[in-house]
Amino acid sequence: MATKPNGKSPVSSASDEKVMFFRDVSLGPHETQLRFRLIHFWEAWNPIKKTLIGLEMLLIDEQGTVIQGFISPSRIEKYLGKMERGKVYKLDNFYGSSNKSVYRVSDHAVTVSFSWNSELSDLQNITTPFDEDRFRFHTYEVFEANCDLKGDLYDVVGHMKLVNGHTLTESPVLDEVQIAAARHLLVHVQLHGGPVIKLYLWDQVATEFCRKFKSCETTPTVLLFEFLKWEFHNNTGTLALTSMSSSRGFMDYDVQPTIDYFGWLSSNPAIAEQVDAEVVTKRETMTIGELFSYIKQESAKEAFFECTATIDDVVHGYAWYYISCSGCHSKVTKGPTSLICTNNKCGKVNVDGVAQYMARLSVYDNSEQAVFVLLGDAGHALTGKHASELVSNYFEANANEGVDQEVPVPEALINTIGQSHKFCVKVTKHNLSGKTRALTVTKILPLDTPTETVTSAGTNISATSNETSQTGNDVCESSKSRVGAADAGSKRSGDNAKVEKAKRPKSGK
Repeated sequence: MATKPNGKSPVSSASDEKVMFFRDVSLGPHETQLRFRLIHFWEAWNPIKKTLIGLEMLLIDEQGTVIQGFISPSRIEKYLGKMERGKVYKLDNFYGSSNKSVYRVSDHAVTVSFSWNSELSDLQNITTPFDEDRFRFHTYEVFEANCDLKGDLYDVVGHMKLVNGHTLTESPVLDEVQIAAARHLLVHVQLHGGPVIKLYLWDQVATEFCRKFKSCETTPTVLLFEFLKWEFHNNTGTLALTSMSSSRGFMDYDVQPTIDYFGWLSSNPAIAEQVDAEVVTKRETMTIGELFSYIKQESAKEAFFECTATIDDVVHGYAWYYISCSGCHSKVTKGPTSLICTNNKCGKVNVDGVAQYMARLSVYDNSEQAVFVLLGDAGHALTGKHASELVSNYFEANANEGVDQEVPVPEALINTIGQSHKFCVKVTKHNLSGKTRALTVTKILPLDTPTETVTSAGTNISATSNETSQTGNDVCESSKSRVGAADAGSKRSGDNAKVEKAKRPKSGK
């Protein structure tokens, strides 16, 4: 039996075919045979030049060794028609090239590259089992130590806490068209023995997640994702996971690791309701001046921050609430005979209008003035009253008022003038584009509360849902006259009698 160019002896089969195991693959040309299961393959593109780099693969041999494969663009057509994920193949002749230094998906130092004389064919009469898959799980400490090094891509498994801002108990309805238009979705995942992390899924990976999520008979809980990139966002102090074009997701009973995790989670039901004390997604504290400086940076992205400020006034000339759909809380419009939800995903007619906060507050700190848009639960946290309750109280006290009567700003809001609070604010795409300087408030904390994280030990993280759903611009974007309220920058008025007014909500029935 002849030896290989590198001097190592291949394994011979009964038919005297020279077979090499992945552990013995070295650099240089090889006139021998590999046998493997094709776990996964994907196109690799240059994101800047928008050019195809080649077809990348993840392969596993009968010994359970995993190696990365590569086919150059000019050879893809020759092999692609034969390739099917999960099938077992034999490859005669190949070139061992150095594994790439960035975004690796295997620990092997060598990549199997298809060369000019490579021949790929199905492996018949398989007598040795080949593993179905192989995952690389690491501790959070490893992720944290290696983030932003652009080395390996990692696999994670955990249970989902939020999907696009909605808890699993809400049975999230994912709109494929909407997600495709947005090009991404956000999933909060609780790691086993680790923190809750943010998982950003992009483009086709987000679409595939949406389809898989919707195809489940019951709302899935466990999520495994492979080939993920860890990123540390310096401007927010956030460590997050980002999908790559190669990333794949598995849920509940898809693969053995999710089955094992699901079993563990089912036997520890209290775990599903808990959040580990060590949390990655911390909000950075900034002054108003620092927030505006951040927004002007070219590298600025949508993010959440904490800012301590004093309320100077309720901005005049804008409604302090809007009428929402009772189902999805989106803005409603008045139809011929009823109220109609403006959310295409909801699209309900004959809805009951529910008042929701959309108050604009003029605030200041030692560095700058700003306008904060107060929405939903943040308004309730500030005043102790729901907007619907305040509107109802007004009309109960003014029974003779007509349905089109404007409702003045309530005392509950006026009484907050002069108060200082720690505001959780979101920098949105509208801020980054210069469309408005008004900052959306997602949550309000007392001043003596330590710098909060998105989730903390023993707490329910549903509040985070508010951060990833509506913003002030989402609610009032249809009314161009309301955009840019921060530019008004009004100072506190000495005449509280001249308060801004809003129309009475109607059910349209």
